[in-house]
Amino acid sequence: MRIGVLTAGGDCPGLNAVIRSVVHRAVVDRDDEVIGFEDGFKGLLEGRYRPLDLNSVSGILTRGGTILGSARLERDRLRDACDNSEELMARLGIDALVPIGGEGTLTAATMLSDAGLPVVGVPKTIDNDISATDRTFGFDTAVGVATEAMDRLKTTAESHQRVMVVEVMGRHAGWIALEAGMAGGAHGICLPEKPFAVDELCKMIEERFSRGKKFAVVCVAEGARPAEGSMEYGKGNIDQYGHERFVGIGNRLATELEHRIGTEARPVILGHVQRGGTPTAYDRVLATRFGWHAVEAAHRGDFGMMTALRGTDIVMTPLADATRELKTVPQDRMDETEAVF
Repeated sequence: MRIGVLTAGGDCPGLNAVIRSVVHRAVVDRDDEVIGFEDGFKGLLEGRYRPLDLNSVSGILTRGGTILGSARLERDRLRDACDNSEELMARLGIDALVPIGGEGTLTAATMLSDAGLPVVGVPKTIDNDISATDRTFGFDTAVGVATEAMDRLKTTAESHQRVMVVEVMGRHAGWIALEAGMAGGAHGICLPEKPFAVDELCKMIEERFSRGKKFAVVCVAEGARPAEGSMEYGKGNIDQYGHERFVGIGNRLATELEHRIGTEARPVILGHVQRGGTPTAYDRVLATRFGWHAVEAAHRGDFGMMTALRGTDIVMTPLADATRELKTVPQDRMDETEAVF
């Protein structure tokens, strides 16, 4: 069997672990040939790939990012490829395609699968917002990075009697803010799922200061929004890939808090530092298991499916289920944070 692998969308700790696992299972145990498409679906459509053997994946388990590169693709180019799927498959000569990515990548994978390509997907997103799987690799690493940042920021915030507003990733789902905020002991957590009241944040901070605690840390997801009428905050434009450009809630909220309570407030935007670096042990293991099961699914002919974690088991689920709805933070998890913080 000739298996093609690609990574698309935002990079993520654990991508290389999946690539390595696919190569080890396919080449060593199945006597397959594996090729890696460069720069995601762009490499697929342009025929840019390289062979992947044991030497090419040696030492990449601990590396962040992706050795294959990643890029976003305009949806029109993908539709054209679907319309000419038979020609594409004949030109590439692959028996199975394993795309590794998040919501956008899995949507593209579903389109290619519906067009007749033999696709087995692997879910990836640090946001942990794919509903068809209990967990996605990269999320644990991102939470760890954000938690360590808040641990460090607490000491400097206390030393200088400041409010720190820590903006973490999470466009439409606040899982990173929720778990990093809890683990880091943030005094306020703002999620995309529930508009926050600026007055309540100010009241919480002022109460802390009145008790002699002259600092506070607020963890806010990049997609969090203030309650209507509580603070001026606009919407960003839509980029060429259909994604909203956020206007910077961390900076805006820090400015607002400083203005209202008269205490210095500093924004800290963690940004892409959450995506980079060495994946945690948990993410390495989950990514490795996903890669192993993707190869097995290809040999069974389970196309149009993707790997998923259910409890402690890896199962196969339809690709269409991956993008049917986002997995957002439910009310009971928000209730837990409100009870603690």
